[in-house]
Amino acid sequence: MRGVISYAAYLPHRRLDRTTIAAVAGTGGGKGTRSVASYDEDTTTLGVEAARLALRSTTATPDALWFSTVAPAYSDKTNATAIHAALQLGDDVIAADFGGAVRSGVAALRSALIAGPNTLLVSSDIRTGLPGSSDEAAGGDAGAALLVGDDSNGSDVAVLAELIGSASATDEFLDRWRTPGDSRSKQWEEKFGENRYVELGTKAFKAALANAGIDAERVDCLVVAGTHGRACKAVVRKLGVDSAKVLDDRSGLIGNPGAAQPAMLLAAALDSAKAGQIIVLLSLADGADALVLRTTDAIKSFDPARPFDEQVQAGAPVPYGKFLAWRGHLSPEPPRRPEPARPSASAASRNEDWKFGFVGAKDRSTGAIHLPPSRVSMQGGAVDDMEPIPMADVQGTIATYTIDKLVYSPSPPVVFAIVDFDGGGRAPIELTDVDPKAVRIGDRVEMTFRKLFTADGIHNYFWKARPVASTNTAGNDESTEA
Repeated sequence: MRGVISYAAYLPHRRLDRTTIAAVAGTGGGKGTRSVASYDEDTTTLGVEAARLALRSTTATPDALWFSTVAPAYSDKTNATAIHAALQLGDDVIAADFGGAVRSGVAALRSALIAGPNTLLVSSDIRTGLPGSSDEAAGGDAGAALLVGDDSNGSDVAVLAELIGSASATDEFLDRWRTPGDSRSKQWEEKFGENRYVELGTKAFKAALANAGIDAERVDCLVVAGTHGRACKAVVRKLGVDSAKVLDDRSGLIGNPGAAQPAMLLAAALDSAKAGQIIVLLSLADGADALVLRTTDAIKSFDPARPFDEQVQAGAPVPYGKFLAWRGHLSPEPPRRPEPARPSASAASRNEDWKFGFVGAKDRSTGAIHLPPSRVSMQGGAVDDMEPIPMADVQGTIATYTIDKLVYSPSPPVVFAIVDFDGGGRAPIELTDVDPKAVRIGDRVEMTFRKLFTADGIHNYFWKARPVASTNTAGNDESTEA
């Protein structure tokens, strides 16, 4: 049996209120909110966070990692290798990019479901447009991860949803496009795209059901994804599936995250699925792809690390002006400090486990944890008697902190904290996804993979700390402010 072994979606912390757009841009906006990647997030970091959540819920390990996005952090360089390093996967696990088009995410999923080793499929997207545009308001930012494999690959591995049918319909037509280097997508007249997608989507859906040997009445949940909103709604009316069985895409709250949407919505469907249900994922992007999945008894005991709807309801607002600055459409006065030099490739390579995996060192004789790793123990002075200790999934407590308005940052001020980690270890860590005025000593934090800055086109990735959802905000306020 081959299918989905584990899954997760990741939504960034910030939300943009669409009603605030028109007052600044003079047009656009609308009702509801959309998810917004922070200034220190890109498609790579979104992918890392989704993958961490997916792997946290299973003992299965991937033999391959495929990463899909329309907005890669790098060209020429493979982006999946940074995700590979952050997850601390073995060097025998291949990491490759499937990118350039929205369809790449669902295409990679279908390929992995047909055959192959255990494959971790990671997709993410950051959607934007010109200020006041419909893309700006309707877009969203998110990551998603699906671990696909065969339950025969490990005795303790259970498939949650098996693939029982699939089909595709491909045609060349101009609906949405963006030339390399352009910051926004363009779209042809909506009616044209709607007509083509309805025809192709209906064809793929019917063929997939025939391949699975079922009819439309047997479908328990229909998931429709695609960047053409009108086409997604129109195709549903042609499929013969009860409208009550169509999954709400939550676009009014988080927007449409493009390449990440199919896997994200499949994760949402699996969160509420029961054993024996039929889920059909229909994706409309440069054609249509339909996957028919049947949930197994294993879905009853699966415990998602961070359920999708909990993330939808969470989050904090971001002002439209700050959103524009984060997207590069507004250039506010920067801190009057020199911009950082580009990070060293050789230094990053020597410290890969620490930089990308947040792996410390533990003294074998005393158990003292060193962050960053050290050759010499701070307890007893033993030399080169350390073992690696992964710390990325360990929570901690803020011992003290400072709000620095002078240090260089793409989005000042910067909040630095001394974090005491559960079980030992202390380190100075930059905080993110926080309101500086709300930070308190004693707050609980967890680690998150972020981008410190970009210099000479090189993204300097490292780990920051963010508040745990259930943080107790009581505590002293004995901070310093630079």
